Amino acid sequence: MVLGWAILFLLLGGGLGGWWLDRWLNRRSQNPLRLSRGHWQMEIQKTDHYRWRGQMEWLNPSHRFEVMLPECTVDVQLLSQQDTAGIRVKTELISHHPDAPSRPDGYWAARIIKTRQRVGLEVTLDMTGADLTGLQAAWVRCQYVTYGPAGWVPREQHVVLPLSFPEPTRTLVSRRSPEGAEILLIRTHLLCHLDDPVAVVKRYAQPHALPGDIAVLGETPVAIMQGRWRHPRQIQPGWLARRLCTFFLPTSSLATACGLQTLIDLVGAPRVLGAFLVGAIAKLLGKPGVFYQLAGEQAALIDDVTGTLPPYDQFVVLGPSQPQTVVEEIKEQTGLGAAIVDVNDLKAVRILARTADVDASLLTRVLVDNPAGNAAEQTPLLLIRPLPPEPPQPTYADHVDHPTAPPPGMESDPDPHGGWRPV
Repeated sequence: MVLGWAILFLLLGGGLGGWWLDRWLNRRSQNPLRLSRGHWQMEIQKTDHYRWRGQMEWLNPSHRFEVMLPECTVDVQLLSQQDTAGIRVKTELISHHPDAPSRPDGYWAARIIKTRQRVGLEVTLDMTGADLTGLQAAWVRCQYVTYGPAGWVPREQHVVLPLSFPEPTRTLVSRRSPEGAEILLIRTHLLCHLDDPVAVVKRYAQPHALPGDIAVLGETPVAIMQGRWRHPRQIQPGWLARRLCTFFLPTSSLATACGLQTLIDLVGAPRVLGAFLVGAIAKLLGKPGVFYQLAGEQAALIDDVTGTLPPYDQFVVLGPSQPQTVVEEIKEQTGLGAAIVDVNDLKAVRILARTADVDASLLTRVLVDNPAGNAAEQTPLLLIRPLPPEPPQPTYADHVDHPTAPPPGMESDPDPHGGWRPV
């Protein structure tokens, strides 16, 4: 027994020591410069011309290291169900660096971002073509190189911009659940970091809502609107993530180094390592699932690559932040009951947050068949309308007027519901 505890403490101490050393070396060897997703505005939306303009920002949080920017380019991937070969995309980068303004020939002159400095970057996207109405979204990849303590380090930032906006007042797809509720599937534009859950409910659900309806949002769309998604190239797996990820089932989002590192970045390596060790012992004793209980709610909410619809299928998407606050804001500003749920095709329903007027058992029964789907349905929002119970169906006997005595020439039918029959 004593030997077992000694081995456990040695493993725990070695793991924590390795993690601390790895983290310390990574911090010392990184170029700390980061680029924000920024604020974007659609300036032109015509059938043959779209224009988005974004205001992004470089930030060097270091008190000690300056970082150079020798390269910066922008690449745009258009998403559509149609061929995009005839559509032209022109991009323009304008640096607001006080010492190195942009050149008119488009050449990116190397710049220095000093300690604690913020520098603006303006990005313009012009899309032209005979008919752009079939476009769904633009995936913008800003690729840049940082040069500093870590040497020459390529980095990137990603922005998704919607290009198609469904009409909020259009007819919705409606289904009647056997659990006594009507389900309205609400299609939206491709949600991104520029969206707000309350505004989305107001825009797409409120025109169809009746008193007593429940607005239900998926947890992944809420996380996307909160900007909680990262490309694997933006994640730097450490020693602990690269080793522990091999112990998870292949279907788990923690079975890759980037997926597990995302959890470590959220809750810390000591908690993940402790949850892993205790969970492993509990599993040997016949009690699975302890790791997810100890590692926290986010451990079960992370979606690894391929976990959602394009282009987010290329990213690791975290669980939403403060879901209870989100549903309370929806209730306050729309008057609708609200819930944020995690539902899959395996008939698993997890309610992350709900307002007090929402019946959790009703939600579970109505959503168990995953009516919104997990593919490209693009219906991240549902309206659930509880229906009154249907009156009992009348039997045949309720439609037959039985006199107390048989008419002349008739006698009682042996069948109690058969009425009368000829003699």
